[in-house]
Parts: sequence; C-alpha cells; structure tokens
Amino acid sequence: MKVILVDDEPVMHLIMRKMLAKHTDVEVAGAFADTDTAASFLNGHADVELAFVDISMPGGNGLEFAAKLDEAGGRTHVVFVTSHKDFALEAYELSAIDYIVKPVTQERLERTIQRVMSNRNPVHAAKAEQAAASERSGGIAISTLGDFYVRNDSRRVKWISSKSAELFAYLLLNRGRWISRTRLVADIFGGMDGGNAEKYLNTTVYQMRKSLEPFGLRESIRSENDGYALELEGAVIDYEEFERLTARFGSIGEEEAEEAVEVERLYTGDLFGSKAYVWAIHETGRLSERYAAFVKRLAEALIALRNESAATKLLLKLLARNPLDESVVGMLMKLRAQAGDKKGLTVQYTEFVKLLGRELGIRPSKELLLLYDSLLSGMGDGDC
Repeated sequence: MKVILVDDEPVMHLIMRKMLAKHTDVEVAGAFADTDTAASFLNGHADVELAFVDISMPGGNGLEFAAKLDEAGGRTHVVFVTSHKDFALEAYELSAIDYIVKPVTQERLERTIQRVMSNRNPVHAAKAEQAAASERSGGIAISTLGDFYVRNDSRRVKWISSKSAELFAYLLLNRGRWISRTRLVADIFGGMDGGNAEKYLNTTVYQMRKSLEPFGLRESIRSENDGYALELEGAVIDYEEFERLTARFGSIGEEEAEEAVEVERLYTGDLFGSKAYVWAIHETGRLSERYAAFVKRLAEALIALRNESAATKLLLKLLARNPLDESVVGMLMKLRAQAGDKKGLTVQYTEFVKLLGRELGIRPSKELLLLYDSLLSGMGDGDC
C-alpha cells in the first residue's frame, strides 16, 4: 500500500517514516510540507491509497485538502495526524479513516494501519476486529507465537518472576477451565519437595496477580475450589487467531491465495518461543503440525497457480524448521525438476540422504527414492 505524508514539520516526516518502515506492506511514496504540492503529486499518482495529513499548516489547511479529495472521488483516504483535538467531528464528516493526536505512538499507528487494511482483504479485517476487541478489553494483546508477552497499548507486563509468567502461560492455555493446585504443583513445580512446592505456588500466584494489577487483570485470575482459572474476555491472543483463520480455508484457489499468504505470516514461531515449557509440548507440536500442513497446502496451491518462486520460499522456510520432513523434500524435488534444474534436484536429494544417515542412521523411504529416479529419468540427458 502506498502512502504519503503531508506535514510542515520535517521531524514528523522522519518519525512517521521510521514507524511506517516496520510495515513491510506499506511504502511511503512521498512526503510534503504543504497541501498544494501533495495534491499535485496525487494527480499523477492515483495508486496512493492513504495520506497522513496535518490539519494546521502555513501552506494550506488539511481539512480543505481532505474535502477536495472527497469531491474528486479518488481512492486516496485521509488520516489526520495533528496536535489539535478540536477538529475530530469535522474530520470524520469528511470521511477520514482516522484521527490521531500527536505525539504518535507505534501502537496507535498500528491500529490505524489495520483499520485501513481491513478494507483490502479479510485477514486485515480480522486484525481490525482484534484491535477493536483489544480496545474494549483495555487494549490487552497476548503474543505466544515465537515469543511470549502480555501488553496493552503502551507497555508490556513486567513479570516479577519467571515462574509467575509461566503460571500465567499455563492458565492461558487452559483459559476458562479450573485447574487444581495439585495439578499446578505437579506440572510447574515438579521435582520440588511437596511442602516447598505449595509455598512456592502461593508466592507465584501472588507475584502473577501483582504483575497483572497495573493492567486491570488482577481479578482475571479466579480462585475457587482449591484451584485457579483464568477468565479473560476480549483479549487478542495470536495463536487463537491463527487457528481461527486457517480453519476458514477449504480449497485455496486464486482468490484465496493472497489471503492465505497473509495468514501464514501470522505464525512467527513455535508456541512460547525459546521458553519451550515442558507442559506445553503437546500443544506446541499440535500448532506446529497445523502450520506445516497449512504451508504445504498453500505451496501446492501456489504451484498450481504457476507461482513456483513463492512456493519454493515457503517450502524452504518449512524445511529450515524441520530438515527431516521428507514430504517437503519431495515437493522441493518436484519443483527443481519442473524448473529443469537437474543439479538442484540431485543436491536436494543427496543432501537429505546424508542428513538422515548422519543424524538418524537411516535411509530415505522407498517412495522418495522412486520419486527421485522418476524425476531424474523424466528430465533426460540434455537437461541441466
């Protein structure tokens, strides 16, 4: 998505460029100190979808600029970025997408980008819905894929101890379910003397609640029947969103491919990242398998759409996660053969054979060997 910046303060150009640079799908096409120059630029660049516009500038009024865009009926939408709080009503009457009061924060800009993107595809629409839900719940967002943190619009939860963070993660995976103290002691404090484990659990529950208190979440940890339950309504939780969106896809055709590629990007790593809690192994494996299955389906769809380059990148990404996945190796071998790359095909196969022998002391399956022979013979002696 191409955007422009219209502000008479050069420092705002720098700030906005830096913030927008974190969005790989956003390109700043131009930055202007007055509305006349910006309007002239837009006349020759109809592909600009969004303008971040200051309201009060020596070179022209941002509201008048937006009104002219409305009258022209172009595709460029306006987001006002201003120090003035008094023009919000007038701004929205001009069909402004958003109204941001300076100083602009990364989190506030994020919500605006998601709102704009919601008009472009269903994945971004879902993100906009998440943002709205997050605002209703006090802006709570929980990241679990590739990392683990809890935050609101301005800061992260600072856990008093690593065990208090682990306890919250445990309750999060069991959200809405009562978990007995006995089970918590066994799963989180296993190996510790019973009496000490009980005392440690008490301390950890207190630390967890104390860490959550500044975010209005202390009461989300409920104590009942000698156990605990996490009641968390409206928070945005990334692994739940990934599951919800992947479940929407039946077949992936040309119309669904772009959205599916966006969904794939939501999976930024395994559950809880490097923390790799032992009690979460089953759930970590389940989500990882779901991701792998989705990527393979997406790669097959992209190959059918003759986008072999995108398919190859996805499969290589998947292979980096699990170099022993024979099905991925087979798909990559087929792609090498389709491209007429006999050398690449041979390297793909022989490197996998070496890896299996070195790491596991086994040979590849008969099916993979037959596939290799079939692909190789089908390419002929003249291919290279």
